[in-house]
Amino acid sequence: MRIIQFLKSKTFFIQIGIALIILFLLIFLVLKWLSFTTNHDQKIEVPDLAGFSTDIAAEKLREFNLRYEVLDSANYNPSYPQYAVVEQVPKPGSFVKEDRKIYLTLNPSGYRDVEIPIFMRQSRRQVEPTLIALGLKIGEVTKRPDFAKDAVLGLYHNGEKLKSGDKLMKTSTIDIIIGDGSQLYKLPQSTDTDTSSTPQE
Repeated sequence: MRIIQFLKSKTFFIQIGIALIILFLLIFLVLKWLSFTTNHDQKIEVPDLAGFSTDIAAEKLREFNLRYEVLDSANYNPSYPQYAVVEQVPKPGSFVKEDRKIYLTLNPSGYRDVEIPIFMRQSRRQVEPTLIALGLKIGEVTKRPDFAKDAVLGLYHNGEKLKSGDKLMKTSTIDIIIGDGSQLYKLPQSTDTDTSSTPQE
């Protein structure tokens, strides 16, 4: 009976009210703490760093309380200075939270080297597409007397003869020497001599 009377008493409802107030206050403080620690409402727009050097890009990111990490260099892009930022993740204009790490890809110092493939006596139709696929440019094509028409007889760069395995910078220009098919193919003559002698009586 005393319990029932207590539950109906004014003191009980006052204690319930105080408990609810404390509970709501705790919930409010926890939400505020979470909002502060996770930067829930904070949004920072990622700046466009394309074309800037690493030092300048790092300074700009520090102004926004952002961090950065440099990734491996990309393929050389002549539209950008050497070692300038060519790509970034997240992209410019994206919204991130404070202290977010921005990943930067830099422009290398120049085009990478490519290896000259096997070409001697192969057809021009085979060699030219291979050179172009490697990023090389085709310069002058000169014909010389040879029994094989359009067979590649030599490759040159800036007047210097190339051989398979040589390395050149991508975008280099290659001059090609091909046969014109004007000569007849001759089998190599045997160097063996008849050493037999006539028997003497």
